[in-house]
Parts: sequence; C-alpha cells; structure tokens
Amino acid sequence: MLRGLREASYTVDQAGSGPRAIALALAHPYDAIVLDVLLPGADGLEVCRAIRAAGQQVPILMLTALDGVEQRIAGLDAGADDYLAKPFDFGELLARLRALTRRRAEPAPAASVGNVRIDHARHEARCGESQLALTAKEFALLAYLARHAGRVVSRSELMQHVWDDPRNAYSNIMDVYASRLRRKLDDAGSSARVTTVRGVGFRLDAPSHERAVPRARQRPPGSRP
Repeated sequence: MLRGLREASYTVDQAGSGPRAIALALAHPYDAIVLDVLLPGADGLEVCRAIRAAGQQVPILMLTALDGVEQRIAGLDAGADDYLAKPFDFGELLARLRALTRRRAEPAPAASVGNVRIDHARHEARCGESQLALTAKEFALLAYLARHAGRVVSRSELMQHVWDDPRNAYSNIMDVYASRLRRKLDDAGSSARVTTVRGVGFRLDAPSHERAVPRARQRPPGSRP
C-alpha cells in the first residue's frame, strides 16, 4: 500500500506502532491518515481517539479485517471519517482518500436549523448555547441533512456523501446513526427533528412557526355594522 500511495503522488509517512502513529499525527499537519486497526502498542481505535482528543480534525480512513456493523460503528465512534474492510481494491482506497481530502478542502458554510447551528470550520454543532457531543460520523450526518433541511434525503445519497459507499444504501448502520443523532438532539432540547421516511430516506427540519391570526379591524365610532 505504501508503494501504491507514493506512485499515486502522495507523500507518505509510515508508523509501525500505535504510539508512533499518535506521535506523527500530532507532530505533522497531514491531509489524511490511513489507519489500520491492528497496530501493536495501541490499536487503531485507541490511536484515533487520541488524535481526536488532541483536537486534530484530520480526515481518518480506518482499515480493518472485520466488516460487521458493530466493528464499523466502533471505528466511526472513535472518530474515523470513513471505514474500509480488508481485503479492498486499491482503487477504492484512492477514491475514498480523494473524497475525504476534497471534503476537507471545501468546507461548507455554517448552517442553522431551528435552534441547532452547525459550524463546519470548527467542526462542531450547538443547540442553543450547548455544544452537542457528536462523533465524527454523527456530525457528518447532521451537517449533510442540515445542508438540505426540509427535504427528504435519500438513503443512497447519504451513503454516497456521508459514508462514501453508494452500494450499501440499505445498510442498517445508517439507521443506527440516525437513531443516535435523533436521541442526542432530543436530549439537548433541539427544535430540529430527524424524521425517517420509510423506504426513502431521512429529513431534518424544525416545526414552522404558527401563522399569526389576523386581528379584527376596528370600526370607526358611529359607523354601522
């Protein structure tokens, strides 16, 4: 893989252990990190958590030999932006790296839905004055739904733009994240709601304000009814 990345014109540093990976990640402003779960000293999940705990928002692509939903969620919860199961096609790895670096290079403007505000530059979401404790993938899902607030975003569109995997539009990992995001918004007192549209996708919107009831016009004194 190292040789292939260099042949694809990437400048690459390699770490043979978890502690070394953490040290490199915190010392250099990388455009992206390809992180194997199976590392000696500290596994990929621990490395990913350490990088995020240090405030680094570098895109992380997690590699693992396990392709179960639980393993994918564990990697994404640790702070990874994307997930690729072994064995994988090297062309797909390059495509995912391009998507991650392109997304970082072109941050979307801040967006608000109800009392929820998404700040892409800071990579944070707030409900009123409180910051929402979101994982990297929960934030990505919320940000994409907020960008298209009020309309139903199809499952295939979300898999393509949030998970970079349009082939698995009916993977239940999306439902898991939507449910968790919905619960966190509700717990924070959010006026924005994530709605599941069965068989189609998801929608984020806030209840519209009630229409004002028009007042009755006063009649001039002495006028007839």
